[in-house]
Amino acid sequence: MRFIAARSLLAIIALVLSACGSGESNVTQGNRESILHVGNGSEPQGLDPHVVTGIPESNIVRALFEGLAVKNPHTLEPEPGVAQSWDISDDGLIITFHLNPEARWSNGDAMTAEDYVWSWQRALNPAMGNQYAYMLYPVKNAEAFATGKLDDFAEVGVKALDEHTLEVRLNARTPYFIQLMDHYSTYAVHRPTIEKFGRATDRFTPWTHVENIVGNGAFRLKEWKLNRRIIVQKSDTYWDRDRVQLNGIEFYPVENIASEERMFRVGQLHYTNSIPLDKIPVYRAQENSPYANAPYLGTYYYLLNTSKPPLDDPRVRQALSMAVDRELLNDSVLHGTNVPAYGITPPGTLGYQPPKIFDYDVARARELLAEAGYPDGAGWPGVELIYNTSESHLKIAVALQQMWKDALNIDVSLANQEWKVYLDSVDQMDFQMARRGWIGDYVDPNNFLDLFLCGGGNNNTGFCDPVYDEMILQQAPQAKTREERYAIFAAAETRLMEQMPIIPIYTYTSNHLVHPSVRGKTPNLMDHVNYKYLSLDSDWQAEE
Repeated sequence: MRFIAARSLLAIIALVLSACGSGESNVTQGNRESILHVGNGSEPQGLDPHVVTGIPESNIVRALFEGLAVKNPHTLEPEPGVAQSWDISDDGLIITFHLNPEARWSNGDAMTAEDYVWSWQRALNPAMGNQYAYMLYPVKNAEAFATGKLDDFAEVGVKALDEHTLEVRLNARTPYFIQLMDHYSTYAVHRPTIEKFGRATDRFTPWTHVENIVGNGAFRLKEWKLNRRIIVQKSDTYWDRDRVQLNGIEFYPVENIASEERMFRVGQLHYTNSIPLDKIPVYRAQENSPYANAPYLGTYYYLLNTSKPPLDDPRVRQALSMAVDRELLNDSVLHGTNVPAYGITPPGTLGYQPPKIFDYDVARARELLAEAGYPDGAGWPGVELIYNTSESHLKIAVALQQMWKDALNIDVSLANQEWKVYLDSVDQMDFQMARRGWIGDYVDPNNFLDLFLCGGGNNNTGFCDPVYDEMILQQAPQAKTREERYAIFAAAETRLMEQMPIIPIYTYTSNHLVHPSVRGKTPNLMDHVNYKYLSLDSDWQAEE
């Protein structure tokens, strides 16, 4: 999810030159002042928790806001956030959150249970256009309200019992529900601030500007210079402020990963969002290397618009997928850093193993393409693949473009798009084929399989299978055992891959460069950073 704009690159170069001119790098100064400098991929689309969808946005939103629960970065287990504790009924259908009386908004207002009732109504309101509304669908009647089948929000299973007690009623036992409380789509937002700048469901209003925004996280927004940096500073109203060791964080939208790597080398970043593929062997060979590679709960894939020919034919979609040599791609282009994927769900997600119903099979791919009316590529109308500009995305796209040419004798054109344009193209389904990556929001196979529900906010393929929906929404939640639940998931994923609305390519690993002065950044399956666990070693000195 990276791209480069000329003005952004020039701004980054200016920052580097000005820092070098001062004689002290960002890292040296940051270590002394406890200011963390990080690469953040792209310029954020926005900072409204009920609007944004990308990782660059979430990195900053999680500094400015906090959920009822947060993730421990070492174990990924939920621990207290705004809620200091919670009770779960014996049948698993009622969860009672007890809010911390010390929880405050950044303007000093006390946080209340009613903040969550109002915020969840906003998040689920169809007019909000929240692509993550389905994260709250386990709540009783939430889906009916979000899809316009129910008008009275009082019938949705969320209620403020008193100022600091929030009751949530679920449709069915949901083992991962507490994990969802750390996802930004379930965060509370400050009602008076939002209503000051428009209606509750208005998108991209000035309420998120530096001078206006009110959050409840460990940090508050200090500066936002477009395509240059976003600075957050430690909040003096945060309930757990004594535990926060950083005084601030500076996020840089370094869209060119080669530029990001150079910034790291000259001491301008404490850690990078990514690393150029061709630099991985170089850093691997170093002693005490800053290169950090770890398993990551995510899948890299291509969306196929099943409503546009020739991709409206499942045989074409299957042929394209079978013609991809994932092992060769990983060994050559990706330098062995990832795991070839044949389904949407990463293997080993809480013990779940996705089915593998196809493989690299050029002969079968040619047969399918011929059956679809394009023998040896004859009559092929062409397909365009869009991707957000990135050296890595381009290398992968070029490799697959050549594989399809060699195996099927067909041409696929490539088009890069600036991040916000790319997001809009995908949201509006204005594409034939599009690069996509999905990182788990919680550790459960459901988080990947519910992407492809009919009309799902992040489906973006046109795929709709009522039988699949029934399996994910009805059968799996009613399963009595994990084994039964996983069997339903496997059957559903088999059905998904038979219809092939996506081309899975690889299971992610996280790849960063991390300066040795950074403390508390523990690799984990979700590449999750809880900023209040981070600190900087002010005494760190490079070895002579």
